Amino acid sequence: MTYLSVLIITLIFTLPCCGLQQVTQNPIHKTEVADSLEFRQHLTKKEGDLHTLFDELLQKYVSKNGNVDYVGFKMSHGQLLGYISILSQLYPRLDEISREEKLAYWINAYNALTIDLILRNYPTKSIKDIKDPWDQRLWKFGDNWQNLNDIEHKILRHMDEPRIHFAIVCASISCPKLQNEAFTASNLDAQLTKATKEFLADSTKNKLSKDDIKISKIFKWFKKDFEQNGSLIDFLNQYSDVTISDSAKKSYTDYNWGLND
Repeated sequence: MTYLSVLIITLIFTLPCCGLQQVTQNPIHKTEVADSLEFRQHLTKKEGDLHTLFDELLQKYVSKNGNVDYVGFKMSHGQLLGYISILSQLYPRLDEISREEKLAYWINAYNALTIDLILRNYPTKSIKDIKDPWDQRLWKFGDNWQNLNDIEHKILRHMDEPRIHFAIVCASISCPKLQNEAFTASNLDAQLTKATKEFLADSTKNKLSKDDIKISKIFKWFKKDFEQNGSLIDFLNQYSDVTISDSAKKSYTDYNWGLND
């Protein structure tokens, strides 16, 4: 059993019954609380595999194309909140785990919190119809109230892994697709590469040829992240099926903020 597994099991048995109250400000139905308690027992049986339940929820409610069944997900909202509660309990001891475990932790946290935000406001046609969606501090991790902006810009982007932009998903059509599996430290590199290649190969988001590319605005907004070890073209050529010329003409696709359902 890994150190992280032992740590998770320890946290499960020390998790206070009021833990969910720290995670959500909205009233939670009794059935949802029961679901979260069920989750703790489930996680214990899995020998402390932190992301097991989130993986099962994603497989159940997210299609291979990344479409999210929010109506179905809402029926399992309590289990999602239980997963978020466990993440919040682990937060004070993140310095004790590896870089890969931290990356998987924060990528899954971002996606879980985004789903929670949508479920709190569902039905909605777009995440942008929610007031200040990326700035709402709804989730308490340790002593800190987190929001999505801080997780993306102050944590994940500082970990020098540009492929995170294809792993974290803002619940919108033009975002990279939400993977229907949780990220794990042991599979992280392969999962990030897969997500990046799939995004570049999606012709609704990127159109690539040798001399002309029309790419997602993600590459404009986070240009510096993709130029850490060369040019943007160098980055694209690592993961594209097409070899792009350094002198290729470049333009950007419109961004569709419609809900990814």
